[in-house]
Amino acid sequence: MMPEYTPAPRTQHSNSTAGYTGHPQASVDILGVQVHCVDTEGMLAQIAAWVDAAHSAQTHCRQVCTVNPEFIVDARRNPEFAAVLARADLRVPDGIGVLWAARMQGVRLPERVTGSDGIYDICKRAAREGWRVYFLGAAPGVAQHTAEILSELYPGLRVAGCFPGSPSDTSWPEIAERLTEARPDILFVAYGHPRQDLWIDRRRHELPVAVALGVGGAFDFVAGVTPRAPRWMRDLGLEWLYRLIRQPWRWRRMAKLPVFGATVLAQTLRRPRA
Repeated sequence: MMPEYTPAPRTQHSNSTAGYTGHPQASVDILGVQVHCVDTEGMLAQIAAWVDAAHSAQTHCRQVCTVNPEFIVDARRNPEFAAVLARADLRVPDGIGVLWAARMQGVRLPERVTGSDGIYDICKRAAREGWRVYFLGAAPGVAQHTAEILSELYPGLRVAGCFPGSPSDTSWPEIAERLTEARPDILFVAYGHPRQDLWIDRRRHELPVAVALGVGGAFDFVAGVTPRAPRWMRDLGLEWLYRLIRQPWRWRRMAKLPVFGATVLAQTLRRPRA
């Protein structure tokens, strides 16, 4: 039985990219990480512009990072990862904590733009536009099952290929050969944080794709390997709690959330009042 997908309610936007400049919108600094003030439709418009550009000229792969509080805490501790985020072409706000931190600065970001929902949004747009998508990562068989489910949801989706692979250097020659033969426009990479983002950054000038983005556990969610939190918990920003209850071993990663919150509050208190 196909896992159910319930899309989040969104403000209606035009899907047209007419007049779109192809440049990311304004950004807000969250503890040293510039997060773009973009919603889902803005992300899709940006991806469309990059895919169009790749079809008309030789361009390098563009990287999209879904920035959540864990990313930001890790960037403060790991200069290499901070540099990867800084080089990314689009950094979307993934996580209620990021939206909250922006509001503390008087910036209201439109919505969370997550990899778990974004994979559906991008594939829906890809089916309409004819983009070729490739699923890389997760356990053997999961990428293939993910592709089958998304193809069923979005008839006409052009799946260029599926392969578990790994982020190790020894896997790169085979991955490169498969991608070159498949000629995808969009590459979803499910190696988990931060390996997927580091891997894309390291290989981006060799990747024969227009856009690559890390999607964490999105393949597992789509394929039903790992259940997602109920919609009401996601709407309240409590997906992290649901995952912690189901996967207690994640507590070390979740411990970064209070660190993030305390650091944002401390920075806010230090900021001069207008």
